[in-house]
Amino acid sequence: QVRLVESGGGSVQAGGSLRLSCLVPGHIYSRACIGWFRQTPGKEREKVASIGAGGVGTYYADSVKGRFTISRSQDNAENAVSLQMNEVTPEDTATYYCAADLLCRISTKNWSYWGQGTQVTVSS
Repeated sequence: QVRLVESGGGSVQAGGSLRLSCLVPGHIYSRACIGWFRQTPGKEREKVASIGAGGVGTYYADSVKGRFTISRSQDNAENAVSLQMNEVTPEDTATYYCAADLLCRISTKNWSYWGQGTQVTVSS
């Protein structure tokens, strides 16, 4: 079973920065769109950002534009996609998930492969 692995979550004060990483199995990394999503209890999962295969085409939710940056590793030996989170606010508190699919789907549904999530907590 294909499984993505997130890391880098933790606690940070408002205005600070955090960098999340998503390790993607090598056999899908180069041809998959990778997305970052977040969810808080009682709310629907929200797509935060995505990046296409080869780094072509990025998407950001309005709520994170100008603050978050998604990128693919430049190191060919590391199949990872990062989410650099700057100027975080308490509203960014959530469990963050990464997912992979051949298509950069607008919806949060039907992405083929998911990680188990990493918690981000922003205190005011």
